[in-house]
Amino acid sequence: MENWTASLEPLLKQYGKRKHPLDYKNRYQLVVMVILSARDSDKHINNIAVKFFEAYPSIAHLARATSEDLHQHLSSVPNFNNKSEWLIKLANMVGTDDKIPTTLDDLTKLPGIGHKSANVIIRESGGNAEGIIVDLHVIRVAPGIGLATGTNPEKIEKQLMEIIPQTKWNEAGMALSFLGREICRPTNPKCPGCAMNPVCQYYNQVIKGSQS
Repeated sequence: MENWTASLEPLLKQYGKRKHPLDYKNRYQLVVMVILSARDSDKHINNIAVKFFEAYPSIAHLARATSEDLHQHLSSVPNFNNKSEWLIKLANMVGTDDKIPTTLDDLTKLPGIGHKSANVIIRESGGNAEGIIVDLHVIRVAPGIGLATGTNPEKIEKQLMEIIPQTKWNEAGMALSFLGREICRPTNPKCPGCAMNPVCQYYNQVIKGSQS
């Protein structure tokens, strides 16, 4: 059986400590941007966030707005109607920035925040990991490497949690995500420069196999 704790070390060393691509300045901004980024690109959310946070610099400011008020800033964001409503409801539930929840259970009780989003918020806040980030990149990359099977994010997360020590959970999910963003791409993967080549199922069975 593969010793994944040791095999993942090069990847964790390369990406494990890297900040999420969302350009947030505090936990309030992080929460808002994570909600907005669902089905959108981090780059786009970074672009619109500047004016949004000028208008709503805190949860208290956001709580005084209406969904319609937010539309002028969020109309280019997919599902902006629902996201606007979620943000207003969340702001009124939380009240002030310092009362943003810190646990997975409490975060996922807030509108617009699912399991993956909560894991991102905990990781970026320096909290104790309760799960592993499984985004669209991880869903594709983890089975390709041989770390997991299937396409269900919850099942993939469970598989990863079984083979990766909890002390590495915060690093592992984001490291796999960055691998998918930069190296293990859906088209034209940069396999020759990948740190996971020695153990990667796709590389050893498909790429090397086609060269033999």
